[in-house]
Formats: sequence, structure tokens, C-alpha cells
Amino acid sequence: MRSIWKGTVSFGLITIPVRLFGATERRDVAFHLVHGEDAGRIRFRRVCQVCEEEVPFADVAKGYELPSGDMVVLADDDFEDLPLSSSRRIEVLQFTPADQIDPIMLDKAYYLEPDDAGVRPYVLLRDTLERSGLVAVVKVALRQRESLAALRVRDGVLLLETMLWPDEVRVADFAFLEEGVDVRPQEARMAESLIETMVADFNPSIYKDAYREALQEVIEAKIEGREVVPAEVPVDEGPPADLMAALRASVEAAKKGSGRRTPARDEEPAEPVSDQGAGEKTVSRGRKSRRPA
Repeated sequence: MRSIWKGTVSFGLITIPVRLFGATERRDVAFHLVHGEDAGRIRFRRVCQVCEEEVPFADVAKGYELPSGDMVVLADDDFEDLPLSSSRRIEVLQFTPADQIDPIMLDKAYYLEPDDAGVRPYVLLRDTLERSGLVAVVKVALRQRESLAALRVRDGVLLLETMLWPDEVRVADFAFLEEGVDVRPQEARMAESLIETMVADFNPSIYKDAYREALQEVIEAKIEGREVVPAEVPVDEGPPADLMAALRASVEAAKKGSGRRTPARDEEPAEPVSDQGAGEKTVSRGRKSRRPA
């Protein structure tokens, strides 16, 4: 696993350096959007609705839309002075019984691993939480967003579960709640009897994602049937034509300037003829030969 965050757990006067790791992962079958005729990838471009020009990512800003449709544009420096006091700290606010935290408020889960210097206080906090049966309510900032979170123990590791803020949980406001529905006693007894016959300890390993497995089988069948569109290999067209022309012109100019041919790559250039005697000449590799008298 790869660490996604590094900071400290602040517990009274105790500071525990930790690293954060994602505790869960999605196992969906991933797809790309492609052209059905030739399997080419579909690309999406950032086009401005006003000037209809493609916008580079460096010029993209965040905009907050008003009810009137007007836009408030925020740049990166507008976010720099915002109060994220716990940006590198998991601050313990209180301890509370776990059953007082409504599961609907739980969002994402992360494992906390201590640095070498923090193992002892980490184990102290972990063991204390386990013995008490409580969870720590903390505040943490991840990806420029501050959240409440619950800190509890799972399999000997501290688990951080971020929570939604109370105003992010929708109220269940449905019309049938106002209707007076009478349930007969015999119906209630029968429902209770049915539930009792289905009571069992929860073992998640006996369940599986049948849809994902069936979809993977469809993909494997297409692979075996060679219903696969080969990936396009980029064609190496070499240097641009104008560059090739410039190179050829340079070679020709070099030949004319030297007055002799250019030696091949594997050919050693001949050494110049010696002017110290008409009967001697120097050949390659420094060896001399003498003409017969």
C-alpha cells in the first residue's frame, strides 16, 4: 500500500507521528469510452462555453455559481489563508461510545501506521481504546477539506473513519410517514418468525459480486475468441522533411569541401602518403611497404 498522507495524532500532550493508507478499494471492472467502429479512445477537451476555445489546465479556475447564474471565480491564492488549523494533525476532541455514532455519517476508512518514533504511544492509545470500548472523535483535514472522524481499533491497527457533517445527512421526509398504517398482530408475529429463521452470524466472505464475475467472464470469452482490437502502434515517420533536407545539404557541402568521399561508418580513414621518399608510402594501421627495385 502507498501512503497518501503524513501527519500526527494529537492526544493531550502526546503526539504520535503516523502515515495514512486507504483501508478499502473498489473492485469495479474499469472501462474506457471508445468509438464502437474502431475502438479508438474518446477524448474530452476543456472548452470554454463563452469563447469556445480549448482551455489549458493551467488556466482552469474554480467557479461558485450564484442562484442568479452569475459566477464567482476563485484562484489558488484565495484558498491559502483559509483556516485549516488541523491540516497536518489528527486532533482528538473527545471519546464516546461507538453506538452513539450513526453509521450513516461514516464516509471513508483509512489505516494509520506509526513512524518508528511513534510506535510506543501508538500502541498505548490503541490498547487504551480497546479496553475502554470507546472511539475517539477527531478532526482532520484531507485534500483541503476538514472533516470529523472516528478513530477506533481494527485487527490491531488504528482505523480512521471520516464522517459527514450533520448538515450533509439528508432528512428522510416521505409522505408515507404521515399515513396511519395499522399492522395486524398475526402479521407482526409471522414477520418476526420469518426473521428468526434467517438469523445467522455475519460472514462477508460467503458473499460475492456475481455481476462483476459474470462481466469478467464475458470479457475473457471475447479475449479467447480473439474479439480484440489491436492497439495502434505509432508510426515512426523519422525527422521532419525540412530537417532531412538540411542534413543532406550539410553532407553534400562537407563532401565538396573535403574534396574526397566521406568514409563509410565501418571503414578506417587512410593515413596520408609520406613525402619522405618516392619509394615509400604509409598505409593503414601504420605499416610500411617498399616497392621492389
